[in-house]
Amino acid sequence: MEEKIVRIVNEMAEVLNASQLRKLQEVLLKELCQESRMGKATTNEEYLQMFLNAKKIEGCSERTIQYYRVTVERFLKVVQKHIRKVTAEEIRQYLVEYQSVNNCSKTTMDNIRRNLSSFFLWLEEEDYILKSPMRKIHKIRAPKIVKTIISDEEIEKLRDACTEIRDLAVIDLLYSTGIRVGELVRLNRKDIDFSERECIVFGKGDKERKVYFDARTKIHLQQYLESRTDSNEALIVGVNAPYARLNIRGVEIRLRELGRKADIECIHPHKFRRTMATRAIDKGMPIEQVQKILGHSQIDTTMQYAIVSQNNVKESHRKYIA
Repeated sequence: MEEKIVRIVNEMAEVLNASQLRKLQEVLLKELCQESRMGKATTNEEYLQMFLNAKKIEGCSERTIQYYRVTVERFLKVVQKHIRKVTAEEIRQYLVEYQSVNNCSKTTMDNIRRNLSSFFLWLEEEDYILKSPMRKIHKIRAPKIVKTIISDEEIEKLRDACTEIRDLAVIDLLYSTGIRVGELVRLNRKDIDFSERECIVFGKGDKERKVYFDARTKIHLQQYLESRTDSNEALIVGVNAPYARLNIRGVEIRLRELGRKADIECIHPHKFRRTMATRAIDKGMPIEQVQKILGHSQIDTTMQYAIVSQNNVKESHRKYIA
């Protein structure tokens, strides 16, 4: 193998300068060292599994890891090339054809691009490839849509539509804390501090933080827990035996049912989170504090909620300027 490297470098000496020849030799030697360590060339599937293992160690949820797996596996199945030989143009072609066949939104396509970028960037950082081909593929810009929030009237209609004290407790907890639905279903009874009106949640990457709820939520949560006869440690459970912990899908379905009953369109858990954040920003809460409550690692993510509050600009203009 070493003799082969020498022959390759000598043959390329006619077309490459000294600096390029040194880089070529460095790459070839790195390949030789890796194959010596591994005993054989690493397959795409092995690289993918190592990447997923790394993401798991970083604290990514099983849902996120599965999304990475599906995205990369689908790409590798179509391209059918070793990752070391994949080019930026081939990735572009894959994205174009994927969008054409599946008629996906630009937001969905950018999510796919981001997942592939994470994979190839990890390969680069771990020195499995020299340079990520994704560096040449830029963010797919989607039109910014001002998303709606739940109005005061709608939240009262949802409360009126509840026939179970559990549903009332869920609505108030989501509305006053702004927690993610995944955080809600992971809550246990012991996580609630009624005296301080706060609870501990575990967000993305199992990051622990405190969130706070109002007096109305406290009363409804206490009434709900007092009405239960089961011994499940989960804060929110099914209304029928065996009273198992409610999962994300169960919460989504129940909220959608309550929305239809109250004649309100598009009711889902994240809308409560967006509503809480928007109202906090509108009322003057510093954006850094909103970031902390929501558990965002980047303030840019929190700023997306501030965009929604621009609906009040016209009213503020009339109040202060007109």
